[in-house]
Amino acid sequence: MIELVRKANAFVPPQKIVVIGVQGIGKTTFGSTFENPILLPIEDGAHAVNVDAFPLATTYQDILDAMGDLYEKEHDFKTLVVDSLDWLEPLVWETTCRASEKYESIEAFGYQKGYLEADKWWRMLMGGFDSLRAKKGMHIVLLAHSEVKTVTPPDSDSYDRYQMRLHKRAFGLWTEWADVVSFLTYKIAIKKETKGFGTDRGRAIGTGDRVIYTAERPAWDAKNRWGLPDEIFIGKDVTFEAFHKALETATNGGYKHHKEEVK
Repeated sequence: MIELVRKANAFVPPQKIVVIGVQGIGKTTFGSTFENPILLPIEDGAHAVNVDAFPLATTYQDILDAMGDLYEKEHDFKTLVVDSLDWLEPLVWETTCRASEKYESIEAFGYQKGYLEADKWWRMLMGGFDSLRAKKGMHIVLLAHSEVKTVTPPDSDSYDRYQMRLHKRAFGLWTEWADVVSFLTYKIAIKKETKGFGTDRGRAIGTGDRVIYTAERPAWDAKNRWGLPDEIFIGKDVTFEAFHKALETATNGGYKHHKEEVK
């Protein structure tokens, strides 16, 4: 076995990336900047992106069928972009209920039991994505809308943070599965203004520039396994080249971005 020993980072596999962001910030455009992408739409909102796409998926089986086609048939696609995880979640719940032949809603299982039962259907999708990575060398880019949740730590005051718009169990599964969980948001500066009676007020100022965060902070959820910069400035660049260059650098060239014109 000793002859099989190698550096742990000698091989960089196809990426598993989750992109969290608000509606309309450019998550689908970001996904389209990866190599030879194909879009698997679950929500009907990607008309502005000129990229190959499957028909709109309206059932869990549609998702499996699309992955099956990519796995079994010859093609040149190198990235599967799923839009989006939070629109996929109701399809997972529907399948969970149908498989039980007993419950009509995920809540009917009893306290948290339905969400626990849904884990196996989420894991089936993870297995399918990993099979595409292993056999076809495809990157998997999963888009997710953000929502603001109140966090109540046992040792400090409550605070709000951005995270995926998913049930906490699914949120935990996908966060663990991904190599990179990135939070895409607008760059905002706070300008202090002095009001009467010696009081100050903060006013948010934005230019439309965007930034990608790759490390967890109290205000947002994120992570990465490659040592990416905590903050990657994107601005208004529709190619998201700064992110791809940062990932190439962090993986010592193991991830190579094959730049193509964003249409």
